[in-house]
Amino acid sequence: MAKITYIEHNGTEHVVDVANGLTVMEGARDNNIPGIEADCGGACACSTCHVYVDEAWVPKLPAKEAMEEDMLDFAYEPDAEKSRLTCQLKVTDALDGLVVRMPEKQI
Repeated sequence: MAKITYIEHNGTEHVVDVANGLTVMEGARDNNIPGIEADCGGACACSTCHVYVDEAWVPKLPAKEAMEEDMLDFAYEPDAEKSRLTCQLKVTDALDGLVVRMPEKQI
């Protein structure tokens, strides 16, 4: 289980426990966190679960695979370093304390 902080674009914080084995996207969906739409349901076929990972966490996450990189091209204002698709981040104990920020909108 990992405690993850989701921060909406307006600054509202949601701190939730997400079970290991789920994705960061599923944690947002299951806890009704606004700002992560996840239109494709986690298939890495859209960019509506895009977030900006807190700078301190960037080097701690697994590298982006090619499909995620491609989908991020369609995200709203992607950041080459901090942008990730939450459907591609599998929750483990190592993600305890992860902080992600939602963009102004998902497209």
